[in-house]
Amino acid sequence: MAERPVLVGLIPQVVVLDPGDQVSWISDAGNLRVEFDSNRCPFSSNIFQAPMGMRLLSGPPMVGTKTGSYKYKLWLNEQMVGRGEVILRDR
Repeated sequence: MAERPVLVGLIPQVVVLDPGDQVSWISDAGNLRVEFDSNRCPFSSNIFQAPMGMRLLSGPPMVGTKTGSYKYKLWLNEQMVGRGEVILRDR
């Protein structure tokens, strides 16, 4: 019998943040890692990790970070499962 894998869940491709907001990721499917480019990251760290079921928070963008688009890779159990984007905007 052949298996037909189905991805259950929703990975938003774009998250828009106002100043002072933060991103929250969570996965009940496994260990989660979010990785921004080390040379272009709006947060104090470019890599965020959390075990299964734990909420992962980015914290607010660093003071002085320019508005714009910041892309990241999303890993689940050490396997890349998607890419996303955080857009910072002015109020």
